[in-house]
Order: sequence, then C-alpha cells, then structure tokens
Amino acid sequence: MPISPNQGSTGGGTLVTITGTNLSNTSAVKFGTKSATNITQVSATTVTAVSPSGTGTVGVTVTTPGGTSNPVSFFYVGAPFKSALGATSGPLAGGNTITINGTGLSTATSVSFGAATATPTVVSDSQLSVVVPAGAAAGPAGVSVTTAGGTNNGLTYTYIDNPTITTLSPTSGPTSGGTAVTITGTNLSSTESVTFDGVAAPFSVISATTLSAVTPPGIAGAVDVVVTNPAGSATEVGGFTYVAGPGI
Repeated sequence: MPISPNQGSTGGGTLVTITGTNLSNTSAVKFGTKSATNITQVSATTVTAVSPSGTGTVGVTVTTPGGTSNPVSFFYVGAPFKSALGATSGPLAGGNTITINGTGLSTATSVSFGAATATPTVVSDSQLSVVVPAGAAAGPAGVSVTTAGGTNNGLTYTYIDNPTITTLSPTSGPTSGGTAVTITGTNLSSTESVTFDGVAAPFSVISATTLSAVTPPGIAGAVDVVVTNPAGSATEVGGFTYVAGPGI
C-alpha cells in the first residue's frame, strides 16, 4: 500500500494519496494514533487524506468494513531554517547563481524571490544552490524556501538595475591625475568600480545618484569612463579628457 508523498510537514496539512486494494468504504485513515482529515474515496484502489500534525516516522493505516490495513511509513519533516545567503544582491535580470545555507534543506522544492520562483539544486541538508530568477523591479525581495516540512521566510535579496551616467564634472584634467570628478546618474549606490580608460580610480558613493572619483594618471586625450555595479556597467564614451601639461 504505497503512499505519495511519503513525507510532509510536522505541522500537518500534506495531501497524501494512498493506493492499494479493497479500499472501498474507507472509514478512517490514521497517521500513527492521529486521524487524518478530508478523507476522499477516489476509487476502490485509491484514497486521499490530509495528514495531521506529528513528528518522526509514523505508520499510516486505512480502515474499511473489512478491517485495518498494514501500516506504511510516513516521515514528518521539520520546517527549514535559513541562516544566510551566499550573495545578498544581484542584477535585476537574474541569472546569477547563489547559495542558501541553513538546516532542513534536503527536501527543498522551490525558492521564491518575492513573486518569482526558482527550483533549487540540493547540495546537502545545510546548503542549496539556486539560479536567481529575474526580478519585477529593482529593490529588496523576500526570500523563502519551501520543503516537505513547510516554508521558511526571513532573508532579503536586493535586485539591482544597471547603472547609468548622466554627467561628469569637470570633464577634463591633467595627465598626472588627481582630479576630483563628480559623476551623476542612476543606480550608483552599489557601485563596485570606476575606471578611466580602463584604469581603476578611487571613488566614494555619495548617494544613489552621485559618485565622487579621483582620476588616475593617464595619457593625453579623451577616454572612456566606466561605472560598474553587480548588475552591469555604464560607459560614458570619451567622457573625460586628459590634458598634457605645458613644456618649454
């Protein structure tokens, strides 16, 4: 007499399908000593029922006018516990892979990022790997993991949109570097790097729309300025011009 699924939440509520023979006129389904609810007679060989709360491993039995069946094991699984995300932010387009650490994760079937859902890969009972789905909008999204034991919430993942560059001021400076440049745009709060002609520049995040960067030494001429965050990069082509010093 197989049952499917053969595991469920300690809080109960798992719809279980029981198949066997001579199941007509089923009067009771028990999980250990507790009675199941919502018992439905599907056919002479199939009955469905909703598991009560419980712990550990219990025997499931079916009672008909002919007697009570042999028990079949059902395993109660505790709700998962998430302790940390391997990465807490990423591009709005998704597609990056992150890990989720915790306990009770071996039966995980889905991970939700806000309203978007992905199917995880179970690495172990304490770790999942999941490809982040695309987000609906930039900003925080609650992360929940669903297992046979239930759903656990409590962690937040932040979707980040690509940066943009609107203006640079000033737009020129000496080839020796050292010019303080204010960069304005959008989605700049998570900036990871600023480069002038491919050379990294020290920078400070002022706000989501403003950066302050100091030019590194460069070669005379117009160069590209690139701002990068976890979602991608914005390039201001020829945005800054290095000016050579006078010579005598």
